[in-house]
Amino acid sequence: MVRWLGKSLATIVLILGGSFAIWFYQDQTSSSRQIKKLEQEKHVLEQVVQRLSDEKRVAEVVVTNQKTVNGVLTSTLLFVEYDKAGQNLPPRTITIQGNEAHIDALVIRFNQHFVSEGDPLRGHSLALFTRIYGANQTPAEGYVIDQPGKIPDIYRSADSQASDFEQELWENFWKLADDANYRAQKGVEVANGQGVWGPFEQGKLYTITLQSHGGVSITSEPLKGIYRELLREQQSTTQSDSR
Repeated sequence: MVRWLGKSLATIVLILGGSFAIWFYQDQTSSSRQIKKLEQEKHVLEQVVQRLSDEKRVAEVVVTNQKTVNGVLTSTLLFVEYDKAGQNLPPRTITIQGNEAHIDALVIRFNQHFVSEGDPLRGHSLALFTRIYGANQTPAEGYVIDQPGKIPDIYRSADSQASDFEQELWENFWKLADDANYRAQKGVEVANGQGVWGPFEQGKLYTITLQSHGGVSITSEPLKGIYRELLREQQSTTQSDSR
């Protein structure tokens, strides 16, 4: 009898121990899966936030010269853009009247879910810089940056699907602005004109950016060393040529 009770107790202990081990294993596995799932969700959210806060199109502007001739102040600007790989495109030299520059742009903003999902065609806003002009000039007198109706050089891609899609958008920009059904077909939320402006001074670097939500902004900071060196060389060349 005692021996039977002992065996029974041992069996019960083994069963309980095995049950606890199975429960513990399942609990740990479940926790690991839960942790892994939470980490994956966190990673996805971080990517969404990154895409929603990304700035895509970037241009830098530097005042290379300012002078007054016959009572009229003129400012010479160096306008530089960077492609998708971060390489600078050919710089442009633009002269405006005054020291206040106006930069106009056409902006296409896609529905936000395309941005959050990282859609390859509609995952970020697009901008076409139309012109730069001074405060004492009319927009019609401004310097043309991008040709209306054509894909800006900064967006040109070997991907024919993206190129065809973007080409159609720029060719029909004002239809996007006016036709809600057409916007819906293309996944566009807003298509409108925007502009930034302000006084431009020598010794500063001005950065124009397009954010993924479609806002165009301009910021300034002290001039970088590479630009200071470029301006110094340019001034030396100009002085040598004038002798």
